[in-house]
Amino acid sequence: MAIRNQLKATFFLAYPVMLSQLGQVSVGIADSMMVGRLGALPLAASSLANSIFFVTLMFGIGISMGVTPLVSKAAGKQKISRITRLFGHSFWINVLSSILLFLFVLGFTPWMSVLNQPEEVTELALPYLLIISASLIPLMIFQTFKQVAEGLSMTKQAMVITLFGNLVNVFFNWLLIWGIWGFPELGLNGAGWATLLSRVVMMVVMGGYLLYAKRFEVYHFSLRITKPSLAIATRILKIGIPTGFQFIFEVSAFSAAAIMMGWIGVKELAGHQIALNLASISYMMATGLATAGMIRVSYFVGVGDFRGMREAGMVAFGMVICFMFCCALVFFGARFFLPSLYIQDPEVISLAASLLVLAGFFQISDGIQVVGLGVHRGLEDVKVPTLITFFAYWGLGLPLGYLIAFPLGYAERGIWVGLVIGLSVTAILLLYRFHRLSKDKVKALMA
Repeated sequence: MAIRNQLKATFFLAYPVMLSQLGQVSVGIADSMMVGRLGALPLAASSLANSIFFVTLMFGIGISMGVTPLVSKAAGKQKISRITRLFGHSFWINVLSSILLFLFVLGFTPWMSVLNQPEEVTELALPYLLIISASLIPLMIFQTFKQVAEGLSMTKQAMVITLFGNLVNVFFNWLLIWGIWGFPELGLNGAGWATLLSRVVMMVVMGGYLLYAKRFEVYHFSLRITKPSLAIATRILKIGIPTGFQFIFEVSAFSAAAIMMGWIGVKELAGHQIALNLASISYMMATGLATAGMIRVSYFVGVGDFRGMREAGMVAFGMVICFMFCCALVFFGARFFLPSLYIQDPEVISLAASLLVLAGFFQISDGIQVVGLGVHRGLEDVKVPTLITFFAYWGLGLPLGYLIAFPLGYAERGIWVGLVIGLSVTAILLLYRFHRLSKDKVKALMA
């Protein structure tokens, strides 16, 4: 019965986050599908720009997630004033972080030539990169509202707002890429402006909800910090910064893979972008289960129920294995159809289909590792998982991918084999670590 209750509670927390994350990643999916109609060159430029931007974006999202387990734990202890203070500190941490991240991308743009990409791809990617990077600021503010609400186990509202934002993005894509209804025809840059506008809308709507809805009146949320506390800010950053690095090590590995793919050719890069776009759908939905696992684990830690904490974590692992197995079957069965939604070039479709087979093989590992990072975040155990991700991707996966792709001559498939290895090692180590840590906490409670 306890496991059934855990399954039910985790599901009702997870599915809105999964749909919300699906909506979030769908902004990029919609951009790629609509940009793909312009041809392989704009799609390759989009891949290059998004490879750089996504690393920065995920680091920012990692920082924003530092507040969620702390809010959930405070909710378990019924400390309302602490939740209020956590919100204020998180808001300003995220505002300053987003500005710094935008300036980082701005400072990197003169050095894009060092990536050794085709000149025409780099030239087209640069203005698009600057536009989507500006969307970091409204997105990080949106993340503040979203992560605090999720820490309070309120996940449906962000789902609705994110899906609405995705519709706004598609609408402005349609207007600005092709210049409909008298709007300027901006091509790839139009997709960038659509992304920026949709994230501003999401920020305003989610902020209005959290600040003015009656259900949050008890918390007296405000954009001002009434009692600044270095201790609270440090506590948020001690979780948020390592979480950001965890995301960076994984996402940057895929970005480095995109750069290596550009060394092979434009069509290989376009095929990689399509396969990666599709794999990101299942990954981002799996982060919904990771978020639910994190919320449940941190809540049980807050109330002192370590047996419930262990059960919550293990249930999240089991659920993500089942979900990602289904995703793998979809990738295997629809490997030629799915790329055709992006582009009509037969060579690019064939390349993407071969990579989707490999994506199918790493689905379960990808799900386990993302939930592993989530439940460890719920325990505020972030340092060792961060080192695990660095070793698995940069110490093992990428070097092996380069070796298999270039010296051994397996080209684009070799790069992805390396990624499969990195994800699998991460999954095994994180699952084992949670099993050991949670078991030790239960034994200590019973002693």
